[in-house]
Amino acid sequence: MNAPRLSKQVISLVLVAPLLLFLVVFFAFPLVTMMKSAVSDPVAARALPATARAVAGWDRVSPPTEAMKTAFVADIRQINDDQLFGDLVRRLNSAKSGFRTLMTKTRAAASNAAGTIDLIALDKRWADPSYWQAVSVAASSSITDRNLLAAVDLQRDASGAITALAADASANKTIMLRTFVMALTVTVACVLIGLPFAMIAASLDGWKRQLLLGAVLLPLWTSLLVRTAAWFILLQDTGLINSALMQLGLTSGPVPLIFNRTGVIIAMTHVLLPFMVLPIFSVLIGIPKNLMPAAASLGAHPVRAFWAVLLPLSLRGVVSGSLLVFMSALGYYITPALIGGAKDQMISSVIAYYATGAANWGMAGALGLVLLSATLILYAVYLRLSSEREARA
Repeated sequence: MNAPRLSKQVISLVLVAPLLLFLVVFFAFPLVTMMKSAVSDPVAARALPATARAVAGWDRVSPPTEAMKTAFVADIRQINDDQLFGDLVRRLNSAKSGFRTLMTKTRAAASNAAGTIDLIALDKRWADPSYWQAVSVAASSSITDRNLLAAVDLQRDASGAITALAADASANKTIMLRTFVMALTVTVACVLIGLPFAMIAASLDGWKRQLLLGAVLLPLWTSLLVRTAAWFILLQDTGLINSALMQLGLTSGPVPLIFNRTGVIIAMTHVLLPFMVLPIFSVLIGIPKNLMPAAASLGAHPVRAFWAVLLPLSLRGVVSGSLLVFMSALGYYITPALIGGAKDQMISSVIAYYATGAANWGMAGALGLVLLSATLILYAVYLRLSSEREARA
């Protein structure tokens, strides 16, 4: 390799280095951290090392052995960090309800007594193998699939088989399905509005085109929170929309447009519409304008010319815009939280709850990983379809 070529490569690397550093620090590192938190569970293994060794040969069905109980008491006595104990309690309580009071009582008894204590006499729950199953699973390994299974309403039973959670135990699958349905509805609405708008903009020239494009780009210059707050005002019973409908005599009373699914779809469609219009517009301006007149000169009706000529040529922009809108809608949080009701919240609200409300970063990471996997699958399907279309062309 000659010196000038090497010098150009070094200069190129130096120019690209800030962007690579930005991607690593603000994208790759948080992503890896999220994935690690979804499958990592080191708290119990770190807090209960002797218990982990004692339960290694236990069949998880028979009553707990004396060695297990002795090791557990010894581990509890060695936990001097209140933060570690609190994390351990949250971990065990998430696997089996009742550990919060049980662990507090057990730690107090272990701290006050110098010798061996009778756990079963202290609390009869320690005779229940299901509590020891939770301790055994948590302490045996630092890697777990518990969060990933719980993200889709599954769990492992005492034998290790994967089973469905009780219907009233979790609603993650229902909320995930609701998220995909709402994202798909917003995508369809954006296509129905964005395609005609982009066609009109592409057919114009000069200041008229710039005016239409400016109307689309203007929302992007405004904060998402501000736009959502504006829709919160517009959609109220006494808001501008309902007032106009009643003034025109179209309705006798206010139409419920807020704190329901309708308001969320309207607000999200407005926010995400530019991501549909711009890809379609970029494709349409590359299509020769004489194709539609040529189809008309051959006797094709305008509707037939649209379906046979213009729409197939613009599908690349429609698919690209749909992918952008759908993937963006999957992670929406502010708009459903402010405008939607309790049954209109999307999976991002559940992730926010686990991250900030319950301090359960494992579940937050698992739900985020499921959402990321769905997005990557959609993107892979899009790339596959695009490559097949280009190969046929």
